[in-house]
Amino acid sequence: MTGAGAYALLALPFFAVVAVVAVVAGVVAARRARAAGRPASTGRRTALVTGLVAGVVLLVMTIVFDNVIVTLRIVAYDPALISGAKIGAIPVEDLAYAMAAIVLLPSLWVLFDRTTGQTSGTGQISGTGRTSGTGPTSGAGPTPETRPSQEEEPTR
Repeated sequence: MTGAGAYALLALPFFAVVAVVAVVAGVVAARRARAAGRPASTGRRTALVTGLVAGVVLLVMTIVFDNVIVTLRIVAYDPALISGAKIGAIPVEDLAYAMAAIVLLPSLWVLFDRTTGQTSGTGQISGTGRTSGTGPTSGAGPTPETRPSQEEEPTR
C-alpha cells in the first residue's frame, strides 16, 4: 500500500468492524431494555455524556503523548504515506485507533454484560461480588430462593 493516505486506508477495516459491533450493541441494548419493561432510551443521556467525556479525555491524551513520542523520534511516520494533515507533530490518521476505541469499548461492554437481572440467592449479581439491592443482604427479608420450604427439615 503506497501513496498519500495509506495509513488512513489501513484504519478503514477497523472502522467497519467497529460500526458493525456498535450497531449490534445498540440492538442488544434496546432488546434488553424492552425485556426489562423499560423504554429503550432509559439511561441513554447518561451513557452519552459519560462516553463523550471519556472520549474527549482519551483524544486529548492521545494527542499529547503521541506528539511527545513523535517529537522525541521514538516513532516516525513516512511522509509519503500520510495525508498531510497534522495536529502538532502527529498525522491525523494517528487518532483513528483512539476514535475506534471510543466507540468499540462501550459497545463490547454492552455485548458482554451478563449482570442484567441475574441474581443468585445471596443477593449477589451472578459472576460478581456486587449485590443487587434485593435479597437477604438488602435487609428486605428472605427471598423465596433462601427461605426454607415447609417440607424441608431444618439442619442442626
